[in-house]
Amino acid sequence: MIADGKTVRIHYTGTLNDGTQFDSSAGRDPLEFETGAGHVIPGFDSAVRDMEVGGKKTVTIPSAEAYGEAREEMIGDIPKDHFPPEMELAVGMPLQMMGPQGPLGVVIKEIKEDAVTIDANHPMAGKDLTFELELVEVV
Repeated sequence: MIADGKTVRIHYTGTLNDGTQFDSSAGRDPLEFETGAGHVIPGFDSAVRDMEVGGKKTVTIPSAEAYGEAREEMIGDIPKDHFPPEMELAVGMPLQMMGPQGPLGVVIKEIKEDAVTIDANHPMAGKDLTFELELVEVV
């Protein structure tokens, strides 16, 4: 069992339930992080703990242990007149807005006659994630 505070280096490929790949370390250096430090999603950290150097495994991480469930309160309307008139708005367009705790990434979900519906959920919220893992090193 790999203890908290150990630095691990791991190669990974992440896919969604439909098989779509959303991230991979292929062709790059392995991902390096400190176990138990909260630098990766909880399910990823847990999945690595029982691995040995050189070991490989595939693990599916439920959304609750990944980016959480999508929350309705993170979706809302902003009056169109709050956007610069020259700004070309489009569904799917990412924006950065100022929230009470600083910058917040949002995506335009819908454009109405006098309002824009935005979603501040993480793009992976509500999704189960599957990872193919290979532990390269433990320091």
